[in-house]
Amino acid sequence: MTRKLGLKLLSGLLLVLAGCSLGESEYLGGDLWAVNHASAAINNFSVNGYGGGNANPHGYGGGACCVMLPREWRPGILMKVEWETDPNTVENGKTFPGFVNREKFLAWKNNAESNFQRHSAIVPLPPYDQGLCALEVHFLPCHQVKVTTACWGYGSPNNPIKEPLEMKEPPVCPK
Repeated sequence: MTRKLGLKLLSGLLLVLAGCSLGESEYLGGDLWAVNHASAAINNFSVNGYGGGNANPHGYGGGACCVMLPREWRPGILMKVEWETDPNTVENGKTFPGFVNREKFLAWKNNAESNFQRHSAIVPLPPYDQGLCALEVHFLPCHQVKVTTACWGYGSPNNPIKEPLEMKEPPVCPK
């Protein structure tokens, strides 16, 4: 056996042994979805630093891969949800000048962005025992958030979140 062949065999054996010793990961990756029950657009959101997409008012969004969650649920797991809203979604849609005139577009963009609002919430991760399908984040009025890992999408009788899609902001939000 040549020295070169021996080194290749030894390298291959070490790779196989290293792969066997790693075992299963403590975390699983799942899709990250948004359901927006409020009237302000969600420009973007994240959960524990994993980014999601946007969500229209009273609509759906996200669809980003992936958020990492523990393979096995345990009590006390908290999720930090951060998001940015456009409280003037309807008005900004009506006044959008298009992209033809750069100066008008930039003025519109700067004005719209100056009113964007950032929010965050810490929410418990609900139990799951049938594996992880996705993390569905529900944005409710008054900057409230709920999450679910249910394998049934929003609207299914099996989904644990039952709030209607089109919710109105109350005159005064609870603290």
